[in-house]
Amino acid sequence: MTDPASPALPFAVGSRVRLRELPAYLKSADPMPMLRPPDLVDAQEEGEVVGLRALEQLAVRFRRGTFLLEARQLEAVSP
Repeated sequence: MTDPASPALPFAVGSRVRLRELPAYLKSADPMPMLRPPDLVDAQEEGEVVGLRALEQLAVRFRRGTFLLEARQLEAVSP
């Protein structure tokens, strides 16, 4: 059961998103996550949310991999 006081994530699985700014590093969404260099995702590259994780983290698939990102690091892409 969800807590009605907790805020809902602004993105759902399948949402198209873009990074607001490049982070210092990327964290892979693998079963054993690894830190990856931020240049694997281009500044204006669009990705797709493929999973919702704890603590407002999302698994986002980009051209060169799937990475864990915080919801506040992302912006929605208009269709």
